[in-house]
Amino acid sequence: MRNFCFILLSVVLLWGCQSTPSDVERTSDFNFDWQFALLDINQKESKLTDVTNEQWKNVRLPHDWVIGNDYDSANAEFAPATGYIYGGGIGWYKKTFKLDLTENQNAFILFDGVYNKSEVYLNGNKLGFHPYGYSPFFYDLTPYLKKNKENTLAVKVDHSNYADSRWYTGAGIYRNVELVVTDKLHIPIWGSFITTPEVSEEKATVSIVTDINNGYSIDKNVTIKTELYSKNGKLVAEVSEKKLVKAGETTSVSQEAIIERPELWGVDNPNLYVAKTKLIVDNGQIDELTNNFGVRSIEFNADSGFFLNGQNMKIKGVCLHHDGGLVGTAVPKDVWRRRLQVLKDGGCNAIRIAHNPGSNEFLDLCDEMGFLVQDEFFDEWDYPKDKRWNQKEQSQNQETEGYANYFQEYAEKDLKAVMLSHRNHPSIFQWSIGNEIEWTYPRISQATGFFNNMNWNGNYFWSKSPYSKEKIQSELQRIPTLKYDIGTTAAKLAKWTKEMDITRPVTANCILPSASHETDYGKSLDIVGYSYRRVLYDYGHKNYPDKVIMGTENLAQYHEWKAIMDRPFIAGTFFWTGINYLGEIRAPWPNKGNDAGMVDFAGFPKPSYQMIKTLWTDKPHTYIATQTLAKSINKIDKKTGKLVAKDSKAWETALWEWHDVNNHWNYTEGEMISVELYSNCDEIELFLNEKSLGKRTLAEYQDHIYKWAVPFEKGELSAIGKKDGITTETKLITAGKPVAVKLEIDRNELSNNQYDVAHVVAQLVDAQGNPVRNVERVINFEIPEYLRDLGVDNGSNTNIQNHTLRKIETDKGRALLVLQSTEQSGKVEVKATVDGLSSDRVLLSIGEDKNKKDDIVAELN
Repeated sequence: MRNFCFILLSVVLLWGCQSTPSDVERTSDFNFDWQFALLDINQKESKLTDVTNEQWKNVRLPHDWVIGNDYDSANAEFAPATGYIYGGGIGWYKKTFKLDLTENQNAFILFDGVYNKSEVYLNGNKLGFHPYGYSPFFYDLTPYLKKNKENTLAVKVDHSNYADSRWYTGAGIYRNVELVVTDKLHIPIWGSFITTPEVSEEKATVSIVTDINNGYSIDKNVTIKTELYSKNGKLVAEVSEKKLVKAGETTSVSQEAIIERPELWGVDNPNLYVAKTKLIVDNGQIDELTNNFGVRSIEFNADSGFFLNGQNMKIKGVCLHHDGGLVGTAVPKDVWRRRLQVLKDGGCNAIRIAHNPGSNEFLDLCDEMGFLVQDEFFDEWDYPKDKRWNQKEQSQNQETEGYANYFQEYAEKDLKAVMLSHRNHPSIFQWSIGNEIEWTYPRISQATGFFNNMNWNGNYFWSKSPYSKEKIQSELQRIPTLKYDIGTTAAKLAKWTKEMDITRPVTANCILPSASHETDYGKSLDIVGYSYRRVLYDYGHKNYPDKVIMGTENLAQYHEWKAIMDRPFIAGTFFWTGINYLGEIRAPWPNKGNDAGMVDFAGFPKPSYQMIKTLWTDKPHTYIATQTLAKSINKIDKKTGKLVAKDSKAWETALWEWHDVNNHWNYTEGEMISVELYSNCDEIELFLNEKSLGKRTLAEYQDHIYKWAVPFEKGELSAIGKKDGITTETKLITAGKPVAVKLEIDRNELSNNQYDVAHVVAQLVDAQGNPVRNVERVINFEIPEYLRDLGVDNGSNTNIQNHTLRKIETDKGRALLVLQSTEQSGKVEVKATVDGLSSDRVLLSIGEDKNKKDDIVAELN
């Protein structure tokens, strides 16, 4: 969350040649007017002066220097970690600015994330080194600022270990940068902690703990005044007190305020309040810190699951990595907004940020849109993982050396910086200290009995633990520990977390929970998360009845959700994964990422999304999926003539990727077609060209999938379903040959703030305007100079063309173009053409007034 803070100071702030008013913001956007140069991977010892004038190019932040590179099969050695894009190099960023401070002011530079191993310099003076690419950090600029002269801020990014995570990381200053100017007596960066210890419908107690730093050489008497405002700007509570802050010290002030009849923050109504904390000295205000916060209560119970604001509910979560597909890891807020809205529409109410802390901007959206968030700190601790897979590193490579090299020295600092920066987000309801860490401690995997056990030959995913609780205990006693013990490290991380915040539980994603429960790892956790181990839910609840357990990484399949709905003591799950992500490749070239997402790279929902939507939403929903019988997972039962699964039990152990189906009605006349319906309707009647093919009920299907065998006949396939007395109809219409491309845009008006984003979807259509999903064509986009082209994609995992091109072959007849505003304003036209087909265009209005309500309607021809 950005802390928008204002301070009235007589100071002239200049960067570049532009001045700002004398009344400046405490926190200012520092993303613009940067220059960037990329040096070779062997220039690790380079200095700023080694970069020639010709190597610099103008950039704006956030910036990922990798995503514009080509996908190339030559990068196969480290493809699982890079998505076939080479991203190695030494990146240099620099920005010149003027900043004239008074003698009573300080200035800080705040980075929300730099990937990675960054060194920051001001006027040649090194401010510090920060190795972790996912934690925020800041430096004090004050000692090295030049008065009435240009200053040069430089950032060196060492991405020579370019395959240091198991997924695509990107590289560069890929998150926001802010300049913070304060008085010497001020609230430090991240210096406010707001919680709601008592919440009811009648009233809420709001606790505000504020740090105050006195950089003066004399003691200061200060009045700390906090005002609480509702979302419509109404003052609902205020509290004030005086405090003596000694010279050169930082002190904390605790305040409590009461909000009568509060508007609670929840997943359906994410109401936010605003807290304004002001420092007043000698009747003059010298600092003001503004934070959004939410009034809400969370509770976990080992027998009955999760409660939000006293209401029992299931956590309907997905895991998300930090890349945004075609934009790489420098993801504009509007790109995340569109993606999160797709998940929200599918019934999702929670996000696990895997496997590292997210950006504050992402968390802002979760606050605003109503998502619960599990914020995860680390993917590896004392020992490295194999970046090609997931387990203990099998081979040593300089390219894959990662955070384990820095964990001993930096883990506490990084963990606490993340918590300080993120703790006021009401969306965060769990802190996760790690992901599938057990793989890197062989003692744990061996003690489970699943591995190195010649007497066991079961399937790890679906077999219950081959060793009893007592046998696991004895194995842990017998097998020697390594230099670092998983339980000792986990206890240390949990301790640090609770030092910072006791209002949220500590969890971890445990891949071997039967053994982890028996170590200080499991004992240190408030919630033990089970990774792909739903078959152990009953085992865990029986043997550890006082421990909260839940799914924290599971398959987006019906069997996973059924296991949770059948067990009140399981609070919910996080499916792997919500959206496709780059890297962690398990398929041969040309595959650029992991295809397990419920939503594809371009933000289009996939069949698994449609199934989960029927489980997670109450509104009637039906999706028609078709496939030739020969290619389908179904067969015609000889006795009944009905369509049934070839393997009636296969659904119980379905893994990450959905089976191959289409969402069209275009086949060969008379060809037998497998028709599947994913629906939450109690009954459905299927029609082909208005002729009934029979009525069936959902109760007939153990796998929650309606099935019909239908000889293909050109025309209309429709499903009429009923749920709770409500009738709904879903159709597929045979499409003709494509005759045109049709454009749709998610917004028709942008501000020229250089942040706003518009998504343009191009779809092939036939003469009647029906979408054509079985034919592909190359679409060419024409984009005016008033817009920044962020890239194109069609959503397919096998699309490996460079995203910066302005043409792309469709997948399922469609493609996505992402555009961003520039500083220019006016009305512009975006056009799409396809050889031999009619073109289309949409109009965009780019103006100064971002809050204007009247949208311009796009003209579609």
